[in-house]
Amino acid sequence: MAAPEDHGSEALERLLRGVPGAVLASHAERGDATALVDPARLLEAMRYLRDDPATAFDMLTDVTAVDYLGYPGRVGPRFEVVYHLYSLARNHRLRVKIGVEEAACEAPSLVSLWPSANWMEREVWDMYGIRFAGHPDLRRILLYDEFEGHPLRKDYPKERRQPLVGPRN
Repeated sequence: MAAPEDHGSEALERLLRGVPGAVLASHAERGDATALVDPARLLEAMRYLRDDPATAFDMLTDVTAVDYLGYPGRVGPRFEVVYHLYSLARNHRLRVKIGVEEAACEAPSLVSLWPSANWMEREVWDMYGIRFAGHPDLRRILLYDEFEGHPLRKDYPKERRQPLVGPRN
């Protein structure tokens, strides 16, 4: 990803000017605008993107994660949480990423900004084991409560046997 000066997107420019120092890197190639944001400044940056009339990102369309374990030449945190924003009024999109260290394995929750983040963050927790600080109800959403581990982590053993659970009354 290029340095923040090489942004090339109006939304990225607004973010760079509106929340100075929050963007660690960015790029905008072929309509794919992406900002890597300092995790400590995520809530501030996202609130700005939502509330600034020039960006008006009123819709959080997706929250997902990437596990870079074993990725050749990778420097940086093992995980990234990836947020996809869309503006209905402006008809533009922006991808925002934050790095998540394996030891802490936690990111700030965006439920206070976009209530739709609730279930999306629960899915990331369920599949990757990344906790969301401040989430109102962080529990499994796709897998059963007794499931052990987080199956989209690259070190999850694909042949792992899970505990069998009987019907619940």
